[in-house]
Amino acid sequence: MEEYKPPALPSPFNNTIPPPILLTQGAEAHLYKTTSLDPSIPAALKIRPSKPYRHPILDRRLTRQRIISEARCLAKLIREGVSVPALLALDWEGHGGPEGGWGGAWLMMEWIDGPVVRVVLEQWEAWMKQNEGSLDESQIENEEARVRGLLRKMGSAIGVLHKAGIVHGDLTTSNLMLRPSADAGDAVEGTGAPSLEGDVVLIDFGLASHSNQDEDRAVDLYVLERAIGSTHPRSEPLFEALITGYRDSYKGASSALKKLEDVRLRGRKRSMLG
Repeated sequence: MEEYKPPALPSPFNNTIPPPILLTQGAEAHLYKTTSLDPSIPAALKIRPSKPYRHPILDRRLTRQRIISEARCLAKLIREGVSVPALLALDWEGHGGPEGGWGGAWLMMEWIDGPVVRVVLEQWEAWMKQNEGSLDESQIENEEARVRGLLRKMGSAIGVLHKAGIVHGDLTTSNLMLRPSADAGDAVEGTGAPSLEGDVVLIDFGLASHSNQDEDRAVDLYVLERAIGSTHPRSEPLFEALITGYRDSYKGASSALKKLEDVRLRGRKRSMLG
């Protein structure tokens, strides 16, 4: 089986030191770690490469439209004070590729240090499973209270997002990061339990859109609820803490949460019917 080779980088990144490091590759985009103007400043580089199977005119139009839409969402959220990566640079024309015909588009963002929430919760659940025989009731309650605190911060971040008139479109624990404070350790002192401290940062707005519809906000919440239920079973019963954080940070939460009940009902019907 041949080793995967990602598409060629756009020309501004062909001679950077150190060279960009490929972190993840999806159907639509590749994410690299690179540097900004100063080699000491790390940055995240998201590249939407050209799709050779699409008609060239359609491909350029779609690629341009999607990268600009994502950049506009980020720019608006930054202005509104939402915790997202800062937008540093953007090229939607795709100039300067190999032989002048690269054709893709890219945007550069602030590099966020810290793990994704998915990893944090997975580590916590693994630690709980490993130590459940030695934890008394009060210790279990303390641990669950720590997770509730994290979920409240997640809900608060989503509430501010929706208040700004943006829906994420792909809310999972992989698209939420936890940026630790300067004095936060990797584990809780004296217990070895994974740290859950830090600021929640929303990432990956490739499917985001401007919307003031409660239905769209409810779908955002439902997608995250289902993601937590399928990936983090021990954290799922604590999901109400996320709803509390959402309600506290967003005045329009009541109508969105009412619509969430409708979305849940439709989801259960689909599950029963197959």
